[in-house]
Amino acid sequence: MSNNCKILNDPIYGLIEIPYGIIYDLLEHRFYQRLRRINQLGFTQYVYPGATHTRFNHTIGALHLMQKAIRTLQSKGVAISAEEAEATCIAILLHDIGHGPFSHCLEYNLVPIEHEELSIAFMEKLNEEFGGKLSLAIQIFENEYPKKFLHQLLSGQLDMDRMDYLTRDSFFTGVLEGVVGYDRIIKMLHVHNGELVIEHKGLYSVESFLVSRRIMYWQVYLHKTVVCAGEMTIRAIARARDLLRKGHQLDISKSLHYFFSNDFSKDSLKTDAEKILYNFSMLDDTDILSALKSFCDEDDFILSFLSKGLISRKLFRVVMQNEPFDHNFIEKIKQKTLAQFPINEDELEYLVFGGQESNKAYVTGSKEIMIKLASGEVKPMSEWSEHNIRPQEVVKYFICYPKTVSLD
Repeated sequence: MSNNCKILNDPIYGLIEIPYGIIYDLLEHRFYQRLRRINQLGFTQYVYPGATHTRFNHTIGALHLMQKAIRTLQSKGVAISAEEAEATCIAILLHDIGHGPFSHCLEYNLVPIEHEELSIAFMEKLNEEFGGKLSLAIQIFENEYPKKFLHQLLSGQLDMDRMDYLTRDSFFTGVLEGVVGYDRIIKMLHVHNGELVIEHKGLYSVESFLVSRRIMYWQVYLHKTVVCAGEMTIRAIARARDLLRKGHQLDISKSLHYFFSNDFSKDSLKTDAEKILYNFSMLDDTDILSALKSFCDEDDFILSFLSKGLISRKLFRVVMQNEPFDHNFIEKIKQKTLAQFPINEDELEYLVFGGQESNKAYVTGSKEIMIKLASGEVKPMSEWSEHNIRPQEVVKYFICYPKTVSLD
């Protein structure tokens, strides 16, 4: 271990080196430390009690894997300068810095801006503070740097982000089907004509990785109970925002009040970045949990009902299936709900709601995984008949409603 590094003990990888200098300084910054208070998997702990790890844990792990990937490529003669290596590590360290409370659960619901765009805005703000030292990292993050494989290590079907979150999430949920052979895949990485490729010897490890990812999506990330808890949270937040704008007083944090009270668009970061980034940097899971606890005692039935269900894990019934729901079935649920609860028809959307979730095991096209033969020939993975991965999108439909509603 180097004396120029801070050593962290990670439950997945063991001892991780964080080099002193700008990477360590960024890790110590309050923008980054906030990720300690952002749960990696939102309400997944309602299904898998061990899933309480944070975005902080994940980004540290992704940094570790990025360091391994860079060393592997350098050992194979790929030209990566010390400056490029550091910039790529900065980019992976900060790739999730724009995530809001409960990660993907409330994305678009507090501010209609993708977390990647917020991450870039935070990186640009940090670049100002650090005297332009993040300029190259931002170029790589936005895929504007000539060496495209550096961006592919950040964002692609075999990126270090996915490599860590699948490994970490399977560990903390206990879902062994999600375990991936990240070490072998990284060892098999190479670069051909400026693009990231995988050596043919790693083909079956990649196949296993893609199968594990598909399983994790349907067994963990899109588990019907997790989907239901997320949708209930979205509706509790929407109801609270509506009440606040009608003059109702709510016991919430100043930053949450800021996002509830103002309207935003995708262009808001261009016109009011300073205020948005400040207030967003003050938001984390505790703001939402504290608000939900407070909402349990509100006079408004809908807000109180949803909040009590989330805080006490008294979640709605959720039905998930492969085909769209019959219109008559949905109408029956709505009429039964209207008859049982003190709400009007305009408020039904808070207690009866549905939608669809989808996942694609493998994506073809420009982001396809490229396989390199010993001869030097490179082919897209979809052209190989040796694996059993198909680029088919699976769609599932769901509907949620209170468990006390009987359809008999």
